[in-house]
Amino acid sequence: MSVDLAVVLVAALWGAVTGALLPRAAYRFSAPSGEAWRDRCPQEHEVPGWVGRARCARCATGEASYGPRTAVLETVTALVCAALAAATGTRPELAVWLLLAPAGVLLAVVDLRVRRLPDPLTVPLAGAALVLLGVTALVPEHAGEWTTALLGALALGGGYGVLFLVNPAGMGFGDVKLALTAGAVLGWYGWPTVMLGTFAGFLLGALYGGALVVARRAGRKTAIPFGPFLIAGAFLGVLAGAYAA
Repeated sequence: MSVDLAVVLVAALWGAVTGALLPRAAYRFSAPSGEAWRDRCPQEHEVPGWVGRARCARCATGEASYGPRTAVLETVTALVCAALAAATGTRPELAVWLLLAPAGVLLAVVDLRVRRLPDPLTVPLAGAALVLLGVTALVPEHAGEWTTALLGALALGGGYGVLFLVNPAGMGFGDVKLALTAGAVLGWYGWPTVMLGTFAGFLLGALYGGALVVARRAGRKTAIPFGPFLIAGAFLGVLAGAYAA
């Protein structure tokens, strides 16, 4: 077995294990606007902890599921991590991508469910990305630049901030904070990667919105959760940047 294949398999296993821990956190963070998070299942039983399956042994139906399916999150996170490993290889920044990937999946799920990007996830994630990339920049054989990652975070966060001020109904402030992380990871591989990842996010969001309009499930002015597309664009940009590095 080649080293690269082994890295991909280990990354996929990491993704499956971490993905299995996400459903309960996804349920708890999928709270209505004005609430920090949920602490009760749909039948008002207390939800213990933050990691693991979203199932309640105390519900009348017995082991009732109340959150996203574990198998789906396992599969998605495993595929994301495997793709990142295939693109990055054994370079040290792979460790950063594998640490950030489960958080990205979690944020995408929460935004899809309730159109929110919780501050307890977005704000620390941006700081963690910059700190981890700063440490990675000290390790030999890395393929990116920390300075560009910092500038990318500021540029993309600032750009999304302008869009939020111009059209608050079309862009949430959670997207602005998430853009800091996206800008950091894209900026690691340079400005062309920042532009590619940003364009990919808007393109995916436009295609999704257009598909909803064609299917008559939304109008032209219907707001959609943009976080998943911002994350997907950053993911595609990082893949392209890693392959080109």
